[in-house]
Amino acid sequence: MFVCSQKRGQRYVHTRVYGFPMTPQNPHKDLFSPLPKLSRRSFLIAGSVAAVSVVLAEPAFAASSFQVSTSKVDITPEAGYPMAGFATATEPRRAAGVNEPLMARCTILWDDGAPNVIVSADVLAFGRTMHQQIRAGVTALGVGNADFVLNATHTHNGPVLIERLDPYISYAVTDMAEIAGYSDWLVTEIIALVSTALSSPRTTCTLDYLVTDENFSYNRIGLSYVETAVPTLVARATDGTPRAVLFSYGAHPVAGGAGALFDPDYPSEAIKTIEASYDGVFAQFVLGPAGDQNPLTLDGYMQSDAYGYDLGLTVANAIATPGRTLTGPILTAISEVSLPLEVTENPANRAALQQVFQSRELTGEAPYIRRHGQTMKAVAADASAPLDTTVPLPVQRWRFAGAPGLTMIFSGGEVVSGYAVYFRSLHGGTNELWFTAYANEVPGYIPSDEVLANPGYEAGYGPDYPGVASHSMAAYGHLAHFRLQGASGVGVQQVYIDHVASLI
Repeated sequence: MFVCSQKRGQRYVHTRVYGFPMTPQNPHKDLFSPLPKLSRRSFLIAGSVAAVSVVLAEPAFAASSFQVSTSKVDITPEAGYPMAGFATATEPRRAAGVNEPLMARCTILWDDGAPNVIVSADVLAFGRTMHQQIRAGVTALGVGNADFVLNATHTHNGPVLIERLDPYISYAVTDMAEIAGYSDWLVTEIIALVSTALSSPRTTCTLDYLVTDENFSYNRIGLSYVETAVPTLVARATDGTPRAVLFSYGAHPVAGGAGALFDPDYPSEAIKTIEASYDGVFAQFVLGPAGDQNPLTLDGYMQSDAYGYDLGLTVANAIATPGRTLTGPILTAISEVSLPLEVTENPANRAALQQVFQSRELTGEAPYIRRHGQTMKAVAADASAPLDTTVPLPVQRWRFAGAPGLTMIFSGGEVVSGYAVYFRSLHGGTNELWFTAYANEVPGYIPSDEVLANPGYEAGYGPDYPGVASHSMAAYGHLAHFRLQGASGVGVQQVYIDHVASLI
């Protein structure tokens, strides 16, 4: 168990499609063998009783094999802890207090007695170490590996964690003991959250799915793809009352800007609005493919609350009428793909990299770029350690039966929206394919070929030295950016598409 330092008291908390074909043909059909780690399990949520401000339709409900249980916990650090989300100049941005508590929420759907578990936590991103530790702890509780999903809501006013974004490069953090302490505590807390949800009372329920829409997102890199869909899954008691709601939207949770208070941004206000509309209902948010999507206005906590209220009201009104019924068994799968970086391991390249990063350390356009140069210069100089040439990325799939059924993709990374547009065009649109991102591990942005063709933040490199990492890939602590399809080999876009297609 993690014990907080005396200084901090006895606790840490209060107890782009970018060059993709849009025609509905699937070039990957029948090219992939079944993946390992398949299981027949379940998935979702629970809560309670009747409508307060929304009048429900009264459908007939058949007997169900589903049950739901839920739990939540406050994970807000105490004032003074470093905040993640926006790179800083010379020292961390430390929280002066709390605007809204940061939460971790867990929902479980029991399918014939077998649990599928989904956790959403109000943090920027989970790196590989924390994800693997949490996953190991949850599977030790008896949950199947493919039946557990860990999501970051990607608030930019949450706590700094180990690894992602790199604490020193991005935030000038030098006291890593402080960051490691909270990160270790959070791992333990999320495992305990799942344990609590597993032992909580279960409610027999049915599942239904619907898609409504929102309009406060825009494509921040000027492409035509704008996320409007709000996929929503509802667990209802057998009398039709909503007990739990899982919903999604594709807009970066940055509406609150770089504040001085911990805050979950618009998803929290949306959750509060849904839960205020139905007595006892439990709501949980999962972020969509928001890599290139921002809210229209970034203007502080009142603005993020306004967006959240609007989103929550949209969902609350939509679920008054049940959507399409989903049934079991639920088929789940998880696998990992290695995404290629644009880097070659040889002595000449190492020497060139050292020169580039030495220049960046001295003349980089921003403090975090200079810290990245300092860090990567040492990496390139260490001939005893191989250079990273790939980045691992986990991807999960949950499939529900129905007429039609529903496939959910939980992708790691900050996935740009064009990938979701592409896969939806092949698989029945959002009506049949729910595409989410920021799941399990977030090693960086997942750009397409069109994004990679031009320097920029999402592409992960700059115009000064296009052969090495910069911008987002610097913030995430990588030496190189992802590979563009070309003479040097198969690019990240094709590798990622092939892998996701094999899961769908």
